[in-house]
Amino acid sequence: MASIGFIARLANIWKGFLSLWISDVEREHPEIAYENAINSMVEKYSGLKRATAGLIRRREEIELRFTTQSKELAQVTADLDTAVATNQDDLALVLIQKKQQLEQEVKSLEGELDLAMKEADSAKSSILQVQGEIKKLKGEKDQMIARLRSAEAKLRIQQQLEGLSVEADVKALENVREHIQNTVAEANLNKELAGSDLDNRLRELRSQTGEVTARSELERLKAAKAAAGQGTQAKKTL
Repeated sequence: MASIGFIARLANIWKGFLSLWISDVEREHPEIAYENAINSMVEKYSGLKRATAGLIRRREEIELRFTTQSKELAQVTADLDTAVATNQDDLALVLIQKKQQLEQEVKSLEGELDLAMKEADSAKSSILQVQGEIKKLKGEKDQMIARLRSAEAKLRIQQQLEGLSVEADVKALENVREHIQNTVAEANLNKELAGSDLDNRLRELRSQTGEVTARSELERLKAAKAAAGQGTQAKKTL
């Protein structure tokens, strides 16, 4: 007995784990849960159709029997009237008994037919109801799955935005800006240095020009003085 109880408990635990696993799978893939529900309802719909077909067939059989017996009752009633009119009492007695039997059968069939028609109508209503539920469930599936996919997309975007760090990008951009500014400043410095060097050379050239001019003037003056001295000496010689 103890072993049987242990096995039962173990089976319940296994069913519990299996149920939890199925629930997790259905949460991860809700379309599976919807498909299972729809398939279950479709199976129920098929069963209802088979059962309703049986009820309709029974109703048709009862209706056929009711029609046949009603016609037979009408015929026996007519025959009974003829037997009474022609004073055929022996036939009339037989027909009376048959008429009574047929009246009971027709009354019974009438009750069965009424019940069969109600059962068939109720079954058809159930079929239409299940059919509507299936259609509604399919529409709900499409709508809910679409909403789920949209929500998942929004969550992915939010997670990406929340996890997005622009500090590294901004820092890299600042480094680029600083590098550009340094490069521009260096270029401007080279230009300034080049200009300063040209000015220095120009000033040096101008200083050299003055010296050269002064030296040239000195040489001219010396030459003029020498020439003047030679002229004076020549006059004395004469």
